Amino acid sequence: MNETDPTPASAPDSGEPLPDLIDPAKVEALLARVRREVDEGLSPGVQIAVAHDGRIVVDETYGVPADSRFVAFSATKALVAAAVWRLIDAGELTIDTTAATLIPEFGSNGKDVVTVEQLLTHTGGFPFAPLGPNRWSTKEGRREAFAKWRLTLDPGTTFVYHPTAGHWVLGEIVSTITGLDHTDAIEELVTAPLGLPRLLGIPIDQQDGIQDAVGIGVPPTPDEMEEAYGVRVDVAELIPPDVALNALTSLNHPEARAVGVPGGGGIMRAADIALLYQGLLRDPDGLWSERILVEGTHHVRMMLPDIWGVPASRTLGLVVSGEDGLGYRRGFGRTASARAFGHNGAGGQLAFGDPDTGLSVGYLTAGLDQNMIRQQRRDVAIASLAADLLRD
Repeated sequence: MNETDPTPASAPDSGEPLPDLIDPAKVEALLARVRREVDEGLSPGVQIAVAHDGRIVVDETYGVPADSRFVAFSATKALVAAAVWRLIDAGELTIDTTAATLIPEFGSNGKDVVTVEQLLTHTGGFPFAPLGPNRWSTKEGRREAFAKWRLTLDPGTTFVYHPTAGHWVLGEIVSTITGLDHTDAIEELVTAPLGLPRLLGIPIDQQDGIQDAVGIGVPPTPDEMEEAYGVRVDVAELIPPDVALNALTSLNHPEARAVGVPGGGGIMRAADIALLYQGLLRDPDGLWSERILVEGTHHVRMMLPDIWGVPASRTLGLVVSGEDGLGYRRGFGRTASARAFGHNGAGGQLAFGDPDTGLSVGYLTAGLDQNMIRQQRRDVAIASLAADLLRD
């Protein structure tokens, strides 16, 4: 299969027929919807993968070479969570461990109370603490930045998504316990045991085939926001487009890809995501205890609302679709079960697994749509089709 043929009869790359339980017509509908993003100029390249029973059943790329890798943005956070779970299983830390216990520099300015659980649930209280290329490449630089950070919210009381700050601290915790760079530790604890390639911290001489993320379109107008969400918001004033886009496209830089930003710098194919979630769904080699998998993929610990009033439905590191009918607002579309779990990324990256069907999904795009309404509608459409590939 290649990017010019939209109707596969077999699982790509394997030559094997699709499993009987997968509906070819549903696969065709999914691929047609994915391909639209390239055909309509909304992305220079996209990639979709779906896995079941431990193997890839759909793997297609449009607009760019089939072996392309993409920046996964916050879908990367699942790798960090999975590594932390292994350390909890090993008795190296607990959810109540404070970050300052392992990273004394972090304990300044009232941050000594912030726990591992709060870091994993985005309730740590320092959502926009800055850390950039001038400091992030060394342990000393990272800890110097941690010492300067200040709380803007009381830890544990409010959910405000931490795009990168909380996961820099989690990465440093993983590094401190293992004695390895956080990227090497995640490879050793998570990706290598699952048979996956290195997905975080890609050396500069191994970055061939990584697609740059690019901005597409313009933010929605206040009128469009009011019509879509019932709230009149000037998105461009709230989050200046150049600021948000520059933050995301900074991960195009080879040095940033080599550092491996733990909150969003993963470099991968959609198939890597789908197989990562197969590992979490099936755990065939017993990497995690049943107890920690329940805490990471099932038990919702935090339901504080996000900025749109939608309960966050957060586990220890991931998001659960939920029984409240709002799973489509959390990135799972309208057909995934209430038990589906995952963590999507900026720009429309999709990543989740569904225990009820056994399907896992990865969708990656190089087009960062600045129109959040259009992007969210696309997310719902693609996630809904991908989660519903089983025969009726």
